[in-house]
Amino acid sequence: MHVQFCSIVPPYLLRRLAQQDAPGYSAAATAARKALGHVESFHAARAQAASAPTPALRHEKPGPVNRTIYDAEGSEVLPGTPVRKEGGAATTDAAADEAYDGLGHTHRFYAEVFDRNSVDDSGLRLDATVHFGQLYDNAFWNGSQMVFGDGDGDVFERFTRSISVIGHELAHGVTQYSAGLAYRNQAGALNESMSDVFGALVDQYAKNQTAAQATWLIGEGLFTPQVQGLALRSMKAPGTAYDDDVLGKDPQPDSMDGYVRTSADNGGVHINSGIPNRAFYLVAEALGGNAWESPGRIWYETLTNGSLPPAATFSVFARATIRTAANLFGPESTGHDAVRGAWETVKVKV
Repeated sequence: MHVQFCSIVPPYLLRRLAQQDAPGYSAAATAARKALGHVESFHAARAQAASAPTPALRHEKPGPVNRTIYDAEGSEVLPGTPVRKEGGAATTDAAADEAYDGLGHTHRFYAEVFDRNSVDDSGLRLDATVHFGQLYDNAFWNGSQMVFGDGDGDVFERFTRSISVIGHELAHGVTQYSAGLAYRNQAGALNESMSDVFGALVDQYAKNQTAAQATWLIGEGLFTPQVQGLALRSMKAPGTAYDDDVLGKDPQPDSMDGYVRTSADNGGVHINSGIPNRAFYLVAEALGGNAWESPGRIWYETLTNGSLPPAATFSVFARATIRTAANLFGPESTGHDAVRGAWETVKVKV
C-alpha cells in the first residue's frame, strides 16, 4: 500500500518548537511534539511501503467543482461530520468557510489556467476536514483529501487562513497524479517546491496579483503576532521568512552553495526546496506580468508531460524546464533565456 502524506510545516521547525521551555510556550511545545510525532509516524509508514506507479496521464474537459467540508471536532478521525457541501450556504465557522473557498480558488485556477479537470485531471472530488486534533500544528494532504489543524494559538493560527497553504497541499495531489516525484532527497525537494510554486500561483490568481505585486510568501498569516516572521517560506528570498527567538532563523538556502545534506526530513525535502523555489521566482521576475502565464505554463508542462523520472534531481528538472521553454516559446525566446539564467543563478548545473 502506498502512503501519501505531505504536510505544510517543516519538521525542522516543529522540532525546534517542540524543544522550547520558554515561559508562555508550553502549549505550543506540546502541540509541536504531537504534530512532529504524527509526521514521523507517517514518514515511517511511507518508507516501508512500496511506491505506487505513476497513474496514466488523463484529460477531460474541466467540470464543476465538487467540494465537501467535514469537521473532525477535535478528533483525529477522518473525514468527520459534513458541515458544508457544494453549493451550500456559508457556515458560522471561519475554518470551514476558508477551506471551502480555498478549494474553490484552487479548482478554478487549474481549470481556467491549465484546462485541468481538478487535482487528478479526471474531476476528483475535493474534500477537506477542519478542526483536526487538539491544537494541531499542521495541515496536510493524505493522498485523497485535505486536513487542517487549528494551530496552538501561541505560535500558529488556524491553517485555513492561507490560500497558499491550501494551494500547496492540493498541488501535492497534482504531482501525485502526474510526475509522481519521489518524496526523498532532491526529487522530494522538487515535490515540495512544485507545491510552493502552485500554492503561490493559486494565491496570486485569486488576488489577481502580478509577479511584482505578489509577496511570494508561503503560509503568510499562519504565525501569531508574537512571532517575528512573515510566513513559513519565502520564494523570493529563501532564508528570510522568519527570524524569531523561539523558532530561530529560516534555514532555507537560496542556491546550491547552501545545499543541506541531511538524512532528516526524507533528505531535506522542506529545506532544500528553497533552491528551485528561487529559480521559479527569478523566471517570474524576469518575464514580468502574471506568473501563472509563461512561467507557470513552463513548470506545469514539465510536471505533467510525462518526461520526468520519479527520482528527478535538480539538474534533471532544470534541463527539462529549459527544454519545455524552448518547445513553448522557441530556443531564442526571452522565456528560454530566463529559465536558463534562473538555474544558473541558483547554481544548479544544466
